Amino acid sequence: MKAKFLVATVCALMACQPLVVMGQTGKGVKESEAAPEADESEDLMKLLDEGTPKEKRTYTTATFKTTRLINGHTIENTGKGVLDLKISHRFSRLGNGARDLFGLDGATIRLGLDYGLTDRLTVGVGRSSYEKEYDGFLKLKIVRQSDAVPVTVSYLGSTMLQTMPANVLPTETWYFSNRMCFANELLIARKVNSSISLQLTPTHIHYNLVDKKTDPNDVIAIGGGGRVKLSKRVSLNAEYFYVLPAFKQPGTVNSLSIGFDIETGGHVFQLHFTNSTGMTERTYVGRTTEKWTDGGMRFGFNISRVFTVKKPKEFKEMGNKIY
Repeated sequence: MKAKFLVATVCALMACQPLVVMGQTGKGVKESEAAPEADESEDLMKLLDEGTPKEKRTYTTATFKTTRLINGHTIENTGKGVLDLKISHRFSRLGNGARDLFGLDGATIRLGLDYGLTDRLTVGVGRSSYEKEYDGFLKLKIVRQSDAVPVTVSYLGSTMLQTMPANVLPTETWYFSNRMCFANELLIARKVNSSISLQLTPTHIHYNLVDKKTDPNDVIAIGGGGRVKLSKRVSLNAEYFYVLPAFKQPGTVNSLSIGFDIETGGHVFQLHFTNSTGMTERTYVGRTTEKWTDGGMRFGFNISRVFTVKKPKEFKEMGNKIY
């Protein structure tokens, strides 16, 4: 019994004390004494790292007030499950004078619906009275501006279909595809600070049918624009599309627009002046025909009203069904 107790005591002491190896000089060397301390330190640091939350990337928001700058799109998307009703109006040219109340007697209109499939992907449809045109588009946000990325980049692809009576072409057959036009845009924007946002918009447009065989079927333009906040709810906007000379169709000019955004609750009113009659890429980029200097500017406005169609997740547990 005593022998068993002695063996147990010796084992306990060996477990608590570091192993001593005797050298020829008789001096003891503590083997592996520092190693356990280093291992314990590393384990402690791992535990501290696991308990410390990693820094989240900060994304830039509200680069523009709405999904349109004036005529063209911005990098902003309609939120997931949100429907955006857009009413766009362009009066006649101011150069007509008081005879038609500086353009207020005549107008063209576009009604559109934009819907957010996700926070990054928006789809939309619209119908314009100008040349009785239908259009559809999708807009995908590729990159978001953040503390690590200097710009936001989005892609816009759209299809336009004009439904005017078929042209009489003596040497060609009129196909349904003759009515169609396609546009591709890359939207590159940066929110410089809380008051200034800028955007660059390289644009390509393809017309299935043009007026003359010598006219280009493709138009390449560089759009540019931005906004300056004048107050919390008001901003000054400008937009310009420069069509490269080699791709400009005869009799057309570049589109220039200047206006204001006014935010009031769920509405955003955009009041502006532009020399473009149409409100799709097919018309305002490639087929603007009147100059500001000749009285060709028109007063117009866009109205945006959003509706929540799909209930957000954060509201699912709420007892109040109104959201």
